[in-house]
Amino acid sequence: MPIPPNTITLPILYSFRRCPYAMRARLAIYNSHLDIELREVVLKEKPTSLLAISPKGTVPVLQLPNGRVIEESIDIMYWALQQNDPSHWLPSELKPAIQVLIKQNDDEFKYWLDRYKYADRYLEHPMEFYRSHCENWFAILEQKLISNDGFLLTNRYTLADIALFPFVRQCAHVDRSWFLQTPYLHLQAWLEKMINSNLFTQVMQKQPQWLAE
Repeated sequence: MPIPPNTITLPILYSFRRCPYAMRARLAIYNSHLDIELREVVLKEKPTSLLAISPKGTVPVLQLPNGRVIEESIDIMYWALQQNDPSHWLPSELKPAIQVLIKQNDDEFKYWLDRYKYADRYLEHPMEFYRSHCENWFAILEQKLISNDGFLLTNRYTLADIALFPFVRQCAHVDRSWFLQTPYLHLQAWLEKMINSNLFTQVMQKQPQWLAE
């Protein structure tokens, strides 16, 4: 059964450590210095409390103390930054550009990323075909990084950098040797800096599977 409103004191985040959507939700929440209850989910053993508030059964899902449920990672990121945005990831003048870039990543790049990563499931084309489409996105990001001193939209991190990072990371790790020999040097540096950041190290700490008492 879902938890009734006003019976929890902290927002509850259902997450899975390696899911890129869950990663970016955690990055926003932790950078906003918000206290939450983190519930690490094993996707093959989804808890009934998660399915009760979000029948689609994907993560991340955030349940607020007032009973509101936020089921999309980008909406969780926006919620976190609305509470506190100490690093100014969401400047008002860049909101339209941020939204466009995230939409391109989530609607277009993610389509090709899935086919590249799981090429054995999509036998219509060889893996290299799917990778070439991913590489088109890498080329676009490379030019943005060159134009903005190593960041995507301005001379510092914005929500766009944080929201795209887990998916670029996932794609790069499909064949890391290939990625490292590409000409996208600024993208490689951007990715490495993000991976080695204290924030990413913090949100990627291993958590035990959450089990209802």
